[in-house]
Amino acid sequence: MTGELILAIDQGTTNTKALLVDASGRVLHQASIPNVVTYPQPGWAEQSATALVDGVKTVIAEVVAKAGDVRISGIGISNQRESILVWDAATGEPIGPVIIWQCRRSAPKCDALRVAGHAEIIEAKTGLALDPLFPAAKIAWLLDNVPCARTRSDRGELRVGTVDSWLLWNLTGGKVHATDHSNASRTQLFNTETLTWDADLCALFGVPQNLLAEVKSSDARFGVTADGVTALPAGTPILAMIGDSHAALFGHGVRSPGTVKATYGTGTSLMALTPNRVRSTHGISSTIAWSQGGKVQHALEGNISISGQAAAFVSELLGLEDAAALSALARSVPDSNGVAFVPALVGLGAPYWRADARGTITGMTLGTKPAHMARAALEAIAFQVADVYAAMEADMGSPLGELRADGGASRNPLVMQFQSDILGRPVAAAAAAEVSALGAAALAFSSLGIAMPGVPAAGHFAPQMNTDTAQKHRQSWLSAVTQTLATNDKQASGGKP
Repeated sequence: MTGELILAIDQGTTNTKALLVDASGRVLHQASIPNVVTYPQPGWAEQSATALVDGVKTVIAEVVAKAGDVRISGIGISNQRESILVWDAATGEPIGPVIIWQCRRSAPKCDALRVAGHAEIIEAKTGLALDPLFPAAKIAWLLDNVPCARTRSDRGELRVGTVDSWLLWNLTGGKVHATDHSNASRTQLFNTETLTWDADLCALFGVPQNLLAEVKSSDARFGVTADGVTALPAGTPILAMIGDSHAALFGHGVRSPGTVKATYGTGTSLMALTPNRVRSTHGISSTIAWSQGGKVQHALEGNISISGQAAAFVSELLGLEDAAALSALARSVPDSNGVAFVPALVGLGAPYWRADARGTITGMTLGTKPAHMARAALEAIAFQVADVYAAMEADMGSPLGELRADGGASRNPLVMQFQSDILGRPVAAAAAAEVSALGAAALAFSSLGIAMPGVPAAGHFAPQMNTDTAQKHRQSWLSAVTQTLATNDKQASGGKP
């Protein structure tokens, strides 16, 4: 076998994967291992830091064994974002769990900062709404709740990092503590205008700046693998690191504004490139897509907290075996018969940003059947995407075009067709399931001066629904969201109008 090969690692929330990829984008070998998420208290979500590293080592070993005697040119890493941990700088041992992006334990800290009037300056500096989704307040929680952590951080004995930094630290044998612009921009501690860790933000959240990683270009040579750490030879370079949603946009081959990417997973992330840094006024995050050669590419992003997980949740409620059974049930009826499911199971993300919201089902009658509930669960995925898409268009000030889809729901024709109908835009579903991993591989190849092609589409969907009918469906959904938020407002006020 000849030519350059990249080992792409995609460390996600539910799975850790490794793919051996050639410069044409062809996947030669791959391996995957599931990850465990625990929920120790209502609203809390965490993972084992050591288990994540062990999972990476396992999938690397499996791919290397399958590949045999080949030379791997380097590693590209994509990772779950907004998940954070703290570890001992000397031993490399984590001092607590990985607090993952879904966790809401830092909500009181965010509420206190909002009441104190800091939300505006935080969003102005970072482009991110003040919300428990983002890591800054989670870091403060760890430092305040793990015994002696504050004292040890003051002595410089600890390190803080997103999952990419944690993997890099371990792969290099503790020699490199770094991250890239895409991951740094999601921490709510990084000023996306000055491109530096912001001392004022660190002070507001109570995070010592000396714990944070060095920020490098997404295609930097971050370091090399240490001897005996993995099945790879010592000295294998780590050529790229990028957040998984950003990697998916790169993997789709999007390099200029106008096209929107949606990654459908546990939650859904929509992202679109912008010509420069844009301050959102419609509930969307301004973020950094990636950086190459130190040059930063800005983007708008909308994060939906629950999408694919909504389908899994309703499958369980209905006693169905899996998502395929839910989809089959949903296809047995032409529509949801007026039923709307707002899956605010951990609050609502973009464009509403209501951490206090809770899920509702509206529009049920004596004619409502389980199939209508199944249909409503799948339609909720598309409706939430449409909300974010519309907010992005408003921020951009011009129409957006095709939606490029990847992830679990992108392989469901019912969801993709309904998505196109509700958006009134074409939708292209990716041919490959692992677009984030392929994006990390493409970025690693780019650091070698090689242009890997974007992932082609396997399915194309054009709007088929009558515009008036689509608008009626959308208005019903928006009414359900309004009702959901009003119900939570009433509960928060003790039932007073």
